[in-house]
Amino acid sequence: MPKINDITSFTVITAAIFTIVVVRYFIAAGVFHLLFYTSKSSKWNSRKVNQQAYKKGQFQKEIKWSIVSSLIFAVAGTLTVWLWQQGKTQIYEELGWLDIIYIPVSLGVAMFLHETYYYWVHKAMHHPGVFRYVHKVHHESLISSPWTAFSFHPLEALLEAVILPLILIVIPMHPLAILLHLIVMTLSSVINHLDIEIYPKNFENHWLGKWIIGATHHSLHHKDFKTNYGLYFTFWDKWMATENGNFNKVFKEKSRQKIFSAGG
Repeated sequence: MPKINDITSFTVITAAIFTIVVVRYFIAAGVFHLLFYTSKSSKWNSRKVNQQAYKKGQFQKEIKWSIVSSLIFAVAGTLTVWLWQQGKTQIYEELGWLDIIYIPVSLGVAMFLHETYYYWVHKAMHHPGVFRYVHKVHHESLISSPWTAFSFHPLEALLEAVILPLILIVIPMHPLAILLHLIVMTLSSVINHLDIEIYPKNFENHWLGKWIIGATHHSLHHKDFKTNYGLYFTFWDKWMATENGNFNKVFKEKSRQKIFSAGG
């Protein structure tokens, strides 16, 4: 990684990270769009949480905001690299046998901290005095799509971007764990915004499934604005009694729908 020591090197690295973030977004959202939204994938329509049509131009607007968000994420990434080069983070590069255990543990800790931060920030963004300035852009997608995943107002994107650098200042993490965190972050965001339930029947009662957020869970948030504030997991919503009371009912209804017809 080139040393960041002037505006030129900062700009070059930001451009490189921006390219990676945008390509990652388009690949993840694009693949899921092709799999679940094309005519050949119409078999998934029965699992759509909301049956209404998307607003005209919604996908284009979401992509526009997502590109702006990606630029903010890239700047935050470059600042993180600079902090690492200055010895201000806990990022380490050498691998040992204990990392077989520690990398998953550090990833779990980082995701717990991220979940906790996001839940309370997300809930704060729904305060009437804050919502229209920060979070309204995201909720203009009343019915979410894969392209909604990064569709944020710049202020919200900034709030989203600061948590990982803060985590890396206090939690030792190997670049592999950071990469895994970013992959999980992107995939879960796209899956949660699909508005199509892809998890299997009875997954909401599975020992793992009942703690994981999916499309049904987050689609209900886009519908009522007042419940289901979580990011990856449901535990804060359960603990704070903010989980939508209709979640299990809607999940059961959508997950029991057959994906493939008798004719394939």
